[in-house]
Amino acid sequence: MATRQLLDELALEYQQARGVPVQFESVGGVDAARRVADGEAFDVVVLAANVIDQLITAGRVVAGSRKDLVRSGVSIAVRSGAPHPAIDSEQALRESLLTARSIGYSTGPSGTALIALLERWGIAAELKDRLVQARPGHPVGKLIASGDVEIGFQQYSELMNLPGIDVIGPMPPGLEIITTFSAGLCSASTQPQSARALIDYLAGSASMPTKQRNGMDPA
Repeated sequence: MATRQLLDELALEYQQARGVPVQFESVGGVDAARRVADGEAFDVVVLAANVIDQLITAGRVVAGSRKDLVRSGVSIAVRSGAPHPAIDSEQALRESLLTARSIGYSTGPSGTALIALLERWGIAAELKDRLVQARPGHPVGKLIASGDVEIGFQQYSELMNLPGIDVIGPMPPGLEIITTFSAGLCSASTQPQSARALIDYLAGSASMPTKQRNGMDPA
């Protein structure tokens, strides 16, 4: 879901530039990986780089077709108008989480990395009952805006345009959570030449301004 808006914009740009219509279906990463693994007939899949590699190993994405598209960082948000907890250092963030009423995180790679951080700090068990995982395809920002969680973590691209929240900053120095999202040619594609051309465009320099506008860095 972190790449949903980006891919919609790039699909439109590609159609305008090449005259080739492209339609992306954006779902939670867990669901996307499962559907490709089950053999659904997609031409291209965009997921975290490590998941693309897993699908290559499983034979569902063509070996050698992976191209890295963007690097996407995690940011932290609270409800609009709520106090902004300190997050500018590792110690400050740790203390803010220990005092938070509830903490939202995703099912995607950012959520996995956050849980690993809490375990490394030795506070995962203490916070267990205050952790709220957004269901696949549901932005953490909506849980924040509704008041279901006090503070939340997700890719900046998923938070930046959501109403009702304040993005208070990225992860503190040394704790950055960065996900590389990549595209791959699905083995089930019936038009691999056209699919490869699209992947080249998504990874190419022409897409750079759109990536930056959507809060991501070109990979």
